[in-house]
Amino acid sequence: MRTTLQKRALMSEINVVPYIDVMLVLLVIFMVTAPLLTQGIEVHLPQANSVPIPEVPNHPPLVLSVDADGNLYINVGDNEDEPTTGKEVVARVGAVLRNRPDTPILLKADRAVPYGNVVGAMVLLQRGGAQNIGFVTDPLDSYPVPE
Repeated sequence: MRTTLQKRALMSEINVVPYIDVMLVLLVIFMVTAPLLTQGIEVHLPQANSVPIPEVPNHPPLVLSVDADGNLYINVGDNEDEPTTGKEVVARVGAVLRNRPDTPILLKADRAVPYGNVVGAMVLLQRGGAQNIGFVTDPLDSYPVPE
């Protein structure tokens, strides 16, 4: 009796189904984690000297100041040295701009004030009718140099 062993032909194709499964799992993982990786990065903003705003005689600018505690002070009306409310700021800015629409509007904020408070002060000025707002800054020499 003769036994014949059949030789099997070698398979020369690669089964790609497991690779496709792995790639789909990786795709889902990257899609889920990608939004979590977009966080803020530290940037050093450029520093430049600013040009002083020319003063107009008998026409002082309206200045809204924000101190380190977030209190608002406006240089219009009585009690300029006392903190004021947001409603007062809107009312005073509106009154000044109705009488003199070309009054320069300046915002002066302490370095320690959070950015949100500065934006809030700008919103109050805009509600009062201010279209252009300037920022009061210190000269470039007074800032620490980033390393």
